[in-house]
Amino acid sequence: MKTGGGSGRKSVLRPKRVDINVEFDSIDRFINEYVSNISRSGAFIRTRDPWPVGTRLRLRFTIMAEDPEILEGVGEVVRVSDRPRGMGVAFVELTEHSHQLIAKLLTRPSTRRAEAGGE
Repeated sequence: MKTGGGSGRKSVLRPKRVDINVEFDSIDRFINEYVSNISRSGAFIRTRDPWPVGTRLRLRFTIMAEDPEILEGVGEVVRVSDRPRGMGVAFVELTEHSHQLIAKLLTRPSTRRAEAGGE
């Protein structure tokens, strides 16, 4: 017997805190394939199944470069988007190293701009 009725949106329960732990083999793959529009205050995370607004996320992104870099902390979903599919996440708590890594990401040259400019 089916319970609930209506649109069914309220019948799907998700935990209020979710772990996200993803590894990338380069900074470029991290930026181009998963996280976009990163800033000191948050990022847009591309995903087919975004979490609802208000969900707290334990974030851990490992970037396998020459020396592995780890961005970790807590974020909160503040926006869900259909195009592109994903969610806007505000950083609530980040490790000091993560703050430094984001600053490094924001000051590095864009690969796409370098490729568009030719050799």
